[in-house]
Amino acid sequence: MQNNPLLRFLVFWGVNTLSLWVAAALFDGISFSTAQSLFIAGLILGIVNTFLRPALVILTLPLSILALGLFVLVINALMLLLVAWLVPGFAVAGFWSGFLVAIFVSIFSFIVNSLIGFNKVRIQRIK
Repeated sequence: MQNNPLLRFLVFWGVNTLSLWVAAALFDGISFSTAQSLFIAGLILGIVNTFLRPALVILTLPLSILALGLFVLVINALMLLLVAWLVPGFAVAGFWSGFLVAIFVSIFSFIVNSLIGFNKVRIQRIK
């Protein structure tokens, strides 16, 4: 099941969309006008996190090292703000709202992916 790329894509899209939906219910700084904008935002967030975020993390590595890794949280917030700028009907109130929502979405997505077995972290005993 984990080797099927289409299934992995659909699961990660669903988890992103679920994370954004729960975040919109919990935080005042994020909103969706339609269900379509929610699904598109989940898709675009996954694409941005797959392709753009790693490049930004590498480019800002010296700054992240100086900030003890905390600058990655800023990058996550900027990715969420970029998605809000790209998707009509999806709004983030400002940087600090995006910052808090990005932290929540990261943690929530990690937990859901771990529960369904699609997390990237594997711990194996060496024999």
